[in-house]
Order: sequence, then C-alpha cells, then structure tokens
Amino acid sequence: MSSSSSERAGGRPAVHELTAPPQAPRLDLLVASHLDISRNQAATLIAGGNVSVGGRRERASYRAREGERIVVTLPASPSREVVAEDIPLTIAYEDENVLVVDKPAGMVVHPAPGNWSGTLVNALKGRGSPLSAGSDAGTGREGIVHRLDKETSGLLLVAKTDRAHRALGAELQARRIIRRYAALAWGHVTDDRLTVDKPIARDPRDRKRMAIVSKGRPARTDFTRLARFDSADLLRAHLYTGRTHQIRVHLATIGHPVVGDDTYGGGGGRRLVDLPPRRHFLHAAWLQFRHPVNGKEIDIRSPLPEDLRRALAAIAQGTSPDDRSAGDLDPLEYFGFYRVHL
Repeated sequence: MSSSSSERAGGRPAVHELTAPPQAPRLDLLVASHLDISRNQAATLIAGGNVSVGGRRERASYRAREGERIVVTLPASPSREVVAEDIPLTIAYEDENVLVVDKPAGMVVHPAPGNWSGTLVNALKGRGSPLSAGSDAGTGREGIVHRLDKETSGLLLVAKTDRAHRALGAELQARRIIRRYAALAWGHVTDDRLTVDKPIARDPRDRKRMAIVSKGRPARTDFTRLARFDSADLLRAHLYTGRTHQIRVHLATIGHPVVGDDTYGGGGGRRLVDLPPRRHFLHAAWLQFRHPVNGKEIDIRSPLPEDLRRALAAIAQGTSPDDRSAGDLDPLEYFGFYRVHL
C-alpha cells in the first residue's frame, strides 16, 4: 500500500493519499490503520465527507479495489493554548539546558483531547521553566524528549533549549540514552536474562492498545530477573527502543504481564498486592545520558515510590528489605537493580 501526505501547516488541513492494496479491508479499517487512529475516528472522517475513493464518497464498510486512490483530508485542529498551572513537581536534575522530572503515576505528559489540563507540560509552564520549541511549537509537547505512560512513574527528560532538544533527540535515536525500568511481572520468566525483540504497532482489533504486529516498528527490550517470588518476578527492563507501551506489550506477549496492568492482562490480583486502582508496577528508575552541551555523563536514579514499595512487600512475603530491618534502604538497591552486571 503506497501513500503520501501533506502535513498541517499554518492552520491548513492535512491531506493523506494512499493506494488500496490487494484484498483491502473495509474503508474505516484501512483509514484507521494508515493514520494510526481509532476505527471510530476513521468512520467519523468518512461520514463527514473527509475521505474520497477515486474522487467519490463511499460508506465506512466499502472495500476498495486494488489500486484505487484514497484521499483523506484531516481538518485543521483549532489552536489551543497550553495553560500554565501550579502543580508541584519533583525535579531530579536541572540546569540551564535540561531538566529531569520524577513523574508521579497518574500524570499525563502532554495535553491531548480529554487531558487539556493537569499534564506535565502544564506543570512545567507553571513553574516558569523555559522549554524548547522547535518543530513542537504550539503543539503542547514543547520540551518533551521522550514520554512515559500515564500510570508509569519515574524519570523523564525535558529539554529547555532547542539546541539541547536537537542533541538529545539525536542521542535518543542513536540509542545512547539509557533507560532502565523496574517491573513486577506475574509468573516466572524462563531465564534470568532474556531479550524480547518483536515489532510493535497499533492493535488492528483495538486501536487503544498496542500489539505485536509483523509489519510494526522494531522494538527490543532486555530483561534481567532481580528476584523471584511465589507468584511474580521483579525485573529490570532496559529499553533499546521507545515504542508506546513497549515493556508492557513485550511482557504480555511472553505470558507475564506487568502486575496491575489492566490493559494487557495483568490487572487481576491487584488487591493481593495492595496496588491503587489503575496503577501498574512499572517505574522508570534509572536514566543515563550525555549532557547535550558539555558532554558530561549524567546518572539519575529514582527510588521506588511508596505505593510500589507496599506492593513489593506484599508479594515478597518475608523477603522484602523492610522485613529484614533494612531501614530506609530503597528496595531497588536491596535487590541489585543498579548492579548492571548482575
């Protein structure tokens, strides 16, 4: 299926063109897959006359013939100012070029439909932080180098200048920014060390989920088991790529979903580990990167949040650091999370 597109510019609509492949699915599914949107959103575009097939309108159920030209016109989104809000943030590192936020679970990173306020970007603007703009100017994503899921806590890198953003973006693409996560997964993985290298894309049956898709984007995660409990493993996950929901999808696909992950099958048993509603056990605990201006190696660590400490203690059943009078020792230190050669 060939395609081309003309992105929004200066408030103008975006036009996407594609050619129907052999045995094309119904029109709404074809458009949803091409634009990476939900089937309902695609059906709305079709019903509103924003999709043409060979210059004519068709129903959402229409199956295009091989080679038919399909044009999708996305109406320009009205500009929406991102409001500065007084929301407390935990800053793990900051200088005049970059900052690292220790994001709490439940916070969305940037504004989007359904979440126009209360986001990390709203909070950053509220504290008066300068943020890089570049190609993200006016999008509500200014300064954001990478993202974390709403219910994932931990370290997130923000660029304050365009120069820093360009450099960090290049480092991220070259996989030189090291991101390691603490994850609690149901059951027991097959080996103490394993790699899941499977491509990820939108689930064709449910556009709100991601899935392993043969023609998806490459995705690799290395897992190291730090502790084995009766019903779950504590893992260190090292991201080599940064696909949406990557760790959660990779663990689910090998049969060991993240504890508390309602979306990918790990939500059962939440009460057994004392996890709050909609919270999953995934924490971006360790971030290492080269400073975009002075080249200094930056190493930032985030202790396990209190809600995840309680969950770990509940599932550990006598093997957690609290039960061994370890005082205030971070459980991640106790279980060797920061020993990379473990």
